[in-house]
Amino acid sequence: MTLPAVALELAAATVLLLYAVSLVKKGVEAASGDMVARIVGGGGGRLRAAFYGSLVAIALQSSTAVAMLAAGFAVSGALALDAGLAVLLGADLGSALVVKILSFDLHWLAPLLIVGGGLLHLKARSRRAVEAGRGLLGIGLLLLSLQMIGHATLPLAQSPLLPSAIAFLGKDALTVMILAVAFTWALHSSVAAILLILTFAAKGIVPLDVGIPLVLGVNLGGGLIALWLTRGLPVEGRRLPLGNLLFRALFSAAAFALFSLHAPFDWLPGDTVAGRLVNLHVLFNAALVLIGLVGCGLMGRLVRLLTPEAASEGELTAHVSALDRSLIDKPAQALAAAAREVLHMGNLITRMLEPVMTVIHSPTPEAVEALRRVDGDIHRAHSEIKLYIAAVNRGVLTEAQSRRGIELTEAAIHLEYAGDVVAKSLLQMAQERLDGAGGFSPQGWRELTLLHGAVFSNVRLAANLLVSPDPVIAREMVRQKEHVRSLVEASSKNHLERLRQGLAASIQSSDMHLEIVRALKEVNSLVTTMAYPRLRETGDLLESRLVPAV
Repeated sequence: MTLPAVALELAAATVLLLYAVSLVKKGVEAASGDMVARIVGGGGGRLRAAFYGSLVAIALQSSTAVAMLAAGFAVSGALALDAGLAVLLGADLGSALVVKILSFDLHWLAPLLIVGGGLLHLKARSRRAVEAGRGLLGIGLLLLSLQMIGHATLPLAQSPLLPSAIAFLGKDALTVMILAVAFTWALHSSVAAILLILTFAAKGIVPLDVGIPLVLGVNLGGGLIALWLTRGLPVEGRRLPLGNLLFRALFSAAAFALFSLHAPFDWLPGDTVAGRLVNLHVLFNAALVLIGLVGCGLMGRLVRLLTPEAASEGELTAHVSALDRSLIDKPAQALAAAAREVLHMGNLITRMLEPVMTVIHSPTPEAVEALRRVDGDIHRAHSEIKLYIAAVNRGVLTEAQSRRGIELTEAAIHLEYAGDVVAKSLLQMAQERLDGAGGFSPQGWRELTLLHGAVFSNVRLAANLLVSPDPVIAREMVRQKEHVRSLVEASSKNHLERLRQGLAASIQSSDMHLEIVRALKEVNSLVTTMAYPRLRETGDLLESRLVPAV
C-alpha cells in the first residue's frame, strides 16, 4: 500500500472515530438528556459530585460535554465552584475508564452493535428507543474505526520512516508532550486522541518512553478543550474549566518531572506497551480525583483570585452593558454581545424570583422596593437589546445570524414579560400582606413554595440554555413545564377542597393563593418558550398537542 493510500485510510478512520464519539454523545443526550442534566446540576458533596461526573462522562464518552453542562449550571448559580470542580475531576476519570474499556479486544462486538443499534435507530417507534439505537450504533462504529486504524497502521509499522521519526522525537520528551497537547486540542476529543495513541502503541510504532509524554500531553490538552469552548461565558462559567486545567497542569508537570529524572515506570501494570499506557492514563486520573477532591477548596480560592468578579455580588443593579456600539457592523460579535446582555436579563429574573416567596411571607417595604428596582433594570436591558439588535439587522447578515437575532429578541421579550409578572402580580401580593392581608394555611403555603421551587428551577435552566443552546437542556425545560402543570392542577384542586371544608385561612387567602399560582405558571410558560427554537432544530417539538384527526 502506498503512503498516500495509507494516509487516506488513516484519515478516514480518524474521522469515523470522531463521528462515532459524537454519535454516542448525541444518542445518550437525546435518550436520557433530562436525567443527564439533573445529575450534573445536582452537585452535592465533593465525593458524590465526582461520582456523578464520572457516570455522566462514561455515558457521554466525553469529559468536555460534562464540563460544558457544568459551566452552564455554574453561570446560573445552580452549581457551586467546589462541587463543580469535583464534577469535572470525576468526569476526567470517567473518560479514562471509557478508554480502558475500549482498549480491550472488542472487535467481535462491532458488527452486533452496528446491526442492533442501526435497526433500533431506524425501526423503533419511541423517540427514546430511536436515540438509544443511535448511541449503540455509535459505539459499534467507534470499535470499527479502531479496527480501521489498526489496519492502516500496519504498513507504517513495517516502514522504517515513521519509527525513525518517532525515535528522533523521543529524544525530546517535552516536544512530544507539546505535540500531544496540540493534537488533542485539534481533535477536540481526548478519548479519540488517546485511542489513536494506544492503537499506534499496539502496532509497535510508539514505544513506552514516547508514549508516556504523549499520554501526559493528552491529559493536559483535554483540559484546554473545555477552557476554549467556554471562553465567551461569564466568569462563573469560565472558572470550572480553568480550575480543572490547573489541576491537570500540576499533575502533568509533576509526572513529567519524574519522567525527565528517569524515574522508573516499569511498575505500570500491563503486558504490552499499549496496556501500560492505558493504565497510566487511568491511574493518572484516579490520583487526580483522590488528591484533587481534597484540594477543591484551595483551587476554588485560587481560581477566584485569577478571575475576579466584575462587581460585588450584592450590587444587583451594578452592571456594565455588553452592547458595544462599535460592533454593529460586525454581526457575529454584535450578536454574541447581545446574547451576553440577554443572559444578564436572565440572571436579573433569577435574582428577582428567588426571594419573592420569602418577601410575600414576611414582607418589608425595603425588600419590595429592592425587587421593584430590579424590574426597572430588566425593562432598561430589554429596551436596549431590542434597539441594538434592530441596528445590527440593518447590516448584511447571514440567514443563521438573522435567525439568531430573532431568537435573542424574543428571549428578551419573554424575560421582560416574566419580570412584569413578578413585579405586578407577585410583588402585589407582598404589598397586600404589608397592607394587612391575612396569611396562608400551612398546606397551601407548602404547595406554593413547592410550585415556586419548580418554576425557579426552570428559570435557572433557561439561563443555562442562554449560555449553551443544548437540546438536552431544552428538553429538560419542557419536561419541567409538564411537572409545573401537574403541580398547578394539584394545588388548585387541593385549594378548592380546603374551601369546601371551610378552612378559615384558605378562605381568607383564596384570591392571593390563586393569583400566586397563576403568576408562577405564567412565568414558567414564558421562560419555557425559549427552549422551543432548539427543539424545532432537532425535530423534537410537535406542531400541535392535538391527536391527529382520523
